[in-house]
Amino acid sequence: MTARIRNPVVSEIQIFLRIWTILATAVYYCVRSRGDRTCRFFVYANGIACGLLVLSLIVALALYRRGTRACHCFFLATLDLVVMSLVIAGFAVAAAVGYIGKYGESHIGWMSICDNVAIFCRRVTTSVAASFIAFLLLKVIAIMSVFRL
Repeated sequence: MTARIRNPVVSEIQIFLRIWTILATAVYYCVRSRGDRTCRFFVYANGIACGLLVLSLIVALALYRRGTRACHCFFLATLDLVVMSLVIAGFAVAAAVGYIGKYGESHIGWMSICDNVAIFCRRVTTSVAASFIAFLLLKVIAIMSVFRL
């Protein structure tokens, strides 16, 4: 017989954080999937993370209603860590592209483009900031999920 864990305060906080993380990963309009491969990776990574977060929200709501078993908490914690890794990988790629776009790379001969294409830099900055916020929220969710095990 497996032990049931009932801690509604942590579950309500986790559900609230999952909703905000879904909103943060939904802001991924870096290039709209037709530009550089690295920006496409960022868009796809955040899109997949958003889908997995919706799945984890459904699982968290179902577990909140019925009480939680330790094996279900392990599944949720593993899913949170996978999504967090995916979001931070997309964040790193988008931050690198944004840095090169803003400052250029003099050794290779790439010039900065933010002077000419300001809307691209604003979109990348917004996307990177939202992705970093999503990473921080996922880190809190993952820590809370691991402590529930």
